[in-house]
Amino acid sequence: MTKIDELRMIARVARLYYEMDKKQSEIADQLGLSQTTVSRLLGRSKEEGIIRISINMPKGVYTELEEALVMKFNLRDAIVVDSLDDDEKLIQRDLGSAAAYYLESSIRPNEVIGISSWSATLLALVDALRPLPRKAGIKVVQILGGVGNPSVEAHATRLTSRLAQLVNGEVIYLPVPGVLATEEARNILLGDEVTKHALSLFDQVTTALVGIGALDPSPLLAESGNIFSAVDMDMLHKGKAVGDVLLHFYDINGNLVDTGMDKRVISMDLMQLTKVNRAIGVAGGSRKYSGILGALRGHLVNILITDRFTAARLEKEQ
Repeated sequence: MTKIDELRMIARVARLYYEMDKKQSEIADQLGLSQTTVSRLLGRSKEEGIIRISINMPKGVYTELEEALVMKFNLRDAIVVDSLDDDEKLIQRDLGSAAAYYLESSIRPNEVIGISSWSATLLALVDALRPLPRKAGIKVVQILGGVGNPSVEAHATRLTSRLAQLVNGEVIYLPVPGVLATEEARNILLGDEVTKHALSLFDQVTTALVGIGALDPSPLLAESGNIFSAVDMDMLHKGKAVGDVLLHFYDINGNLVDTGMDKRVISMDLMQLTKVNRAIGVAGGSRKYSGILGALRGHLVNILITDRFTAARLEKEQ
């Protein structure tokens, strides 16, 4: 067989497959070839330049930037969301919508979903989430204490209960404040049976949904009362804290800032979080940039959902 004869056969196979939408088995029958040969010839069609595949990326889709973040920070996945500008409320809405779609398309039976309290972005996720087909054995557990100022406590309760309802899962609350005044007060609450049950599920969490906070608390967190004192905040500033996940504060490299305040917090700890199969951080905006960078450098989350402005800055980091 001459080169041109071979190219003729390759071109015929490629046209039948790509232009006429025939299955490989149909092509094999039509041309008297084995399916293995058809598959090999299709591969050759790309090598010979007969077939060239180009992808016309839709506007607002940033797959190259996502891939760059995955490589740079050793992530499992990254989702970069188009936003018109660096407006925090608009970004929260857009991130919530993207995170909802991601969860809808990836949730599996017997998942234990951990969700943080006091996150406006995660509230946007729940608001955007559609009811999912019933899957067996799903649980939704609060992984940060959800008790706070009664005027806003409903946010934390709604966040967890609504998510459980939408995914047809069992809900498990963590009915304690996220931060206590003293370590002794925390220890008393840790002895409660309901609290112990929620905490016992932390090591079973397969998907964690967490916000990433700036050093200064968000309006929702501040209203909840789950914030630290001025003295505490001064210690965090001196320790060069840049942000928090689940009220655990860390520096720009993701190292826990040890001020002793962790002993007053009731939430999943960072070591547990790093062991979760899918630890999804949903955050964006310039106010949270340093916190997001620290969380990525410390490998506190392995999936990031963020806006294009934040992603572009992260990609340029050394």
